[in-house]
Amino acid sequence: MKIGITCYPTYGGSGIVATESGKELADRGHEIHFISYAPPLRLTGALANIQFHEVEVSTYPLFDHPPYTLALATKMAEIADAQGLDLLHCHYAIPHSVSAFLAKSMLKPRRLPVVTTLHGTDITLVGSDPSYLPITRFSIDQSDGVTAVSNFLKQETIRVLGARNDIEVIYNFVNCDKYKPVSTNPLKKCLAPKNEKILIHVSNFRPVKRPADVVEVFARVLKKIPSVLLMVGDGPERGNTERLVRNYGIESHVHFSGKQDNIEEFIGISDLLLLPSETESFGLVALEAMACEVPVIATNVGGVPEVIRDGLDGFLSEPGNIEKMAEFALRILGDDSRRRQMGKSARETAKERFCSTKIIPAYEAFYRKVLDQGP
Repeated sequence: MKIGITCYPTYGGSGIVATESGKELADRGHEIHFISYAPPLRLTGALANIQFHEVEVSTYPLFDHPPYTLALATKMAEIADAQGLDLLHCHYAIPHSVSAFLAKSMLKPRRLPVVTTLHGTDITLVGSDPSYLPITRFSIDQSDGVTAVSNFLKQETIRVLGARNDIEVIYNFVNCDKYKPVSTNPLKKCLAPKNEKILIHVSNFRPVKRPADVVEVFARVLKKIPSVLLMVGDGPERGNTERLVRNYGIESHVHFSGKQDNIEEFIGISDLLLLPSETESFGLVALEAMACEVPVIATNVGGVPEVIRDGLDGFLSEPGNIEKMAEFALRILGDDSRRRQMGKSARETAKERFCSTKIIPAYEAFYRKVLDQGP
């Protein structure tokens, strides 16, 4: 198949899933065309069966904001026609599925099916905003096929938007050959020279991720167990989080590493991942940790309970309960046998339910179903 993929090329779950799915599909012989304003962060180097097409947006004094949605629709139609695309796959509804609707309308009578994958905040935050709700619902209803990354998100889409109920759940995935346990690594020796326990948090540091809670939990753990904290990523809450670290006087134990392409290396050397989010439609980084045999402490919100088995792959807590999360962390880090067992259980869950070798064929089957629907 010849597949056009549009996503946000930034450091976020939807862009990561879109990019990794494109790479996996290309490895399976499909021709992939990424269409966006910049190359996705994980799309590096020359890759077989993959092309990138940049959307250029003209600026004029008349426009307060560049009309990206229209420029994207034009580029989608252009590439679909020139490359003979079989379908467009839009990750994140706004504005991608709106642009795709315009593109397929421009190409009529030629049929260009559109698949939209919902990732979370495109529904729970942006899509539910009264300014965007009608157009979000319209773009979803006009898509030829819609998927969601969790059952929670499917039900939220139906409840919040009043959208169609034939949304297919296709979970996020992880490449289990890439994300795996790391036995020895120079990075671990550098970050934990005294063999301290390593806790890690990975996010875009938005308020919904509650990165300050990570520091609060870590400060309590540090009082009882020698440990270090890796804060990977960047975003609006990083400054506040760094100030909290300074207030606790634990700067020498906390490493802010910014955005990283080789995230599997950082997760792979860790002993525990902390994900105290206010809401998560899936929790991709938790799955990546699980594949690396790293137990997870997360909040029991959204789609997270669909990924993590509480008490087996890690522990779940209600958002904001710092003391409970710290207690769970101490329970895991203070018992190496339990930590290793939880890690092995987590990897088995990742391999059995969320490995790319299981999820990518589900996308292929969904594409075929959409293509077989006819006009």
